[in-house]
Amino acid sequence: MSAPLELMGAPGSPYTRKMLALLRYRRIPYAMLWGGHQRPAPGYPEPKVKLLPTFYFPSSDGGKDAVVDSTPIARRLERDVAGRSALPNDPALAFLNDLIEDYADEWLTKAMFHFRWAHEDDIANAGPLLIFWSIPNAPRENAEAMATAISKRQIDRLYVVGSNAVTAKTIEDSYVRLLMILDDIIEARGFVFGDRPATADFALYGQLTQLAQVEPTSSALTRRTAPRVRAWVDRVEDLSGLAPQDADWLQRGEARAALAPLLAEVGRVYAPFLIANARAAQAGQDSFEAEIDGRPWAQPTFAYQVKCLAALRAGFAALAGPDQAAVRDSLADTGCGALFN
Repeated sequence: MSAPLELMGAPGSPYTRKMLALLRYRRIPYAMLWGGHQRPAPGYPEPKVKLLPTFYFPSSDGGKDAVVDSTPIARRLERDVAGRSALPNDPALAFLNDLIEDYADEWLTKAMFHFRWAHEDDIANAGPLLIFWSIPNAPRENAEAMATAISKRQIDRLYVVGSNAVTAKTIEDSYVRLLMILDDIIEARGFVFGDRPATADFALYGQLTQLAQVEPTSSALTRRTAPRVRAWVDRVEDLSGLAPQDADWLQRGEARAALAPLLAEVGRVYAPFLIANARAAQAGQDSFEAEIDGRPWAQPTFAYQVKCLAALRAGFAALAGPDQAAVRDSLADTGCGALFN
């Protein structure tokens, strides 16, 4: 790239951390603008949807285009910048990577939001951090008032991701299971798809920067359950020194055994959520109830996650017959097959 790629984000944004780690690994020059949309950088356009991170790609007229949504941006960078790919070169494995990345971005973030705002110690920790991450020179008295206000706003929004007294055990148990699964994966081969990271790893890492490093309750859970995972998060922050080879990717014949526990967790919690959410949207319902992991689940319908399921189904449909068969073999007995039936 002729100039560093500019982006705005905050340390408390798991998607910002996901993309920063990806840029470092792929050795894409970047210029980080720390902040948020409450205090936008002068001279930079606002995106249609104010999310973090916001990337500022050069536009054809010499200006800047404000672009959000980490997964499409990661795919754009794969097209635009050669070398050190974070996508498996086997189409079947690349699709499974898409599925696991989507799980991390859309389900694991429920755990991040839940742990940040469902426990008193976490609330007391998060409120001031959210202010100082974006406005480090905020006067103390102003920061305290802003922290109180943002904490209340976020706590009031817990219902949006489905976090409540009924669903708390489903969310927290799922997180603990994921830690144990990742511990085994890291011990066996270092990353989800072999000895080199894929975008799924960076998506998991992004959420874990908060769950394993920032939030007191989930950080303690991580230290007790999987110290290896806690250490992995520190290493994934900067993999620019890794020298990946094509042979480092998992082989198709290894996928079913290697990925079964992680895909079973996706099928256990995320697949039923996606299906129930899509059915509710199709029926024009503003909210839905479902059973996830044997317990009741209720939350508002999410239009974006309807698009996530549609994108996964379109990606599966686009696979050649042998690649579809390989994916179905890997998904057998995981619960994920229901997404594509």
